Amino acid sequence: MRRAGFHHRQHGKPAGGAVKGLMGRLSIAVVVLMICTVSLLFRSSSNGGSRSAYRSEVNVEELWRSAASGDWRPSSAPRSEWPPPPIESNGYLRVRCNGGLNQQRTAICNAVLAARIMNATLVLPELDANSYWHDDNGFHGIYDVEHFIMSLRYDVRIVESIPEIRKNGKTKKLKALQIRPPRDASVGWYTTVALKKMKEHSAIYLTPFSHRLAEEIDNPEYQRLRCRVNYHALRFKPQIMKLGQSIVDKLRNQGHFMSIHLRFEMDMLSFAGCFDIFTPEEQKILKKYREENFAPKKLVYSERRAIGKCPLTPEEVGLILRAMHFDNSTRIYLAAGQLFGGERFMKPFRSLFPHLENHSSVEPTEELQGNAQGLLGSAVDYMVCLLSDIFMPTYDGPSNFANNLLGHRLYYGFRTTLRPDRKGLAPIFIDREKGKTADFEEAVRQVMLKTNFGGPHKRIPPESFYTNPWPECFCQMSPQNSADKCPPDNVLEILNSQLESETTSDSESFTLLNSTSSVAER
Repeated sequence: MRRAGFHHRQHGKPAGGAVKGLMGRLSIAVVVLMICTVSLLFRSSSNGGSRSAYRSEVNVEELWRSAASGDWRPSSAPRSEWPPPPIESNGYLRVRCNGGLNQQRTAICNAVLAARIMNATLVLPELDANSYWHDDNGFHGIYDVEHFIMSLRYDVRIVESIPEIRKNGKTKKLKALQIRPPRDASVGWYTTVALKKMKEHSAIYLTPFSHRLAEEIDNPEYQRLRCRVNYHALRFKPQIMKLGQSIVDKLRNQGHFMSIHLRFEMDMLSFAGCFDIFTPEEQKILKKYREENFAPKKLVYSERRAIGKCPLTPEEVGLILRAMHFDNSTRIYLAAGQLFGGERFMKPFRSLFPHLENHSSVEPTEELQGNAQGLLGSAVDYMVCLLSDIFMPTYDGPSNFANNLLGHRLYYGFRTTLRPDRKGLAPIFIDREKGKTADFEEAVRQVMLKTNFGGPHKRIPPESFYTNPWPECFCQMSPQNSADKCPPDNVLEILNSQLESETTSDSESFTLLNSTSSVAER
């Protein structure tokens, strides 16, 4: 009977309505499936492709290799019209870059961009000698000045010092108007307030200049200029490059090596308010440092620890690596200042991983020994961490060193990074301290497997542009989005031609102006 009824419905008058209904439902199903598929593809592409998705298990051999690129390649060359800087600018821009090496580095990138925005001639940035490092090496002592100026010739005009002017028969240096720019100032502030003062006084001096230009700017060409400065123009002096490469060669002669930025130092511990694991005398030192250097704030250690606001201890770093299946033959380069608390904190780490090195142990030169904690030592550490097979920051929140390196390693070919999720790991470590050690390593692995290992990924606040310059400073040969298409291979020829054309045009205008003046005088 059921078959007869079904047969009847197929051939009877109502059959058309049933088929229409069935087709309608199928159409809806197809549409839903298409929407889900498009949504999945969008999410996949926005995160750099499926190959950069989270791992399901730990494979140490894979970690020693670079992360999957998703067919992305680093590229900071202009992709749209980018005229060269005109001969005649709106004035001179001086800046004083405060902080340590990497805070100064981001300030230099911002200074170049600010000069481009205002059509200003940039005076070689000053590096603050009175900051944390107490180091007076200056720009000339750390970076290759000639390379810096030449690399940016298509973007801004740079001079090594502010020029002299002749007034009332006397020669004197042009005096720049000193201005304190607002923190994270917008592009609009530079094109209005700063530019107005520059035109009035011919030169302005922005100080201090740490974090004085907004990071998120809705202009990919401006962001690419930052990358050109950071990853191409800012090259260390040849002697620093030689020292760094020598350390890398010696470490690599013995196989793979990883670098760790062990941020277990007095300034960071004081900033974080993580005191309770130290002796009463050590706590006094940390609290005094905090009072002298940071704004007053009530900080409760147990609360800070529970939400991952404390730097990882050396022992915790070792336990993470062991949970990730690294064995005690792993060679580790430590980039760190003076570790607070001394050997008693290093001993558990050293027992897990005995092959620990730093720049002084690998390359005990007089030059490094005399400036191990200064800008030179930091510059060498930066180079070694950039070139290491794996890099692991232990406190990448407010750490300019770690943040810059994460971005640079991404740009340098998606080199593997291990970024511990301190908030996710905190309850696991707290349970271990309470004696709950069952499945400890598996729990650590599961947290770590949810992190990014150095592949392309979407930048989500508060992640910094300097930590993750994707996608602005990367491109694809066959992109889904035309904005991601790599520039032509002859982009440098095009820029050079534009620069020569601008120079010729300005030279002709200058000649015509002189000729007109001569006629007028006659």
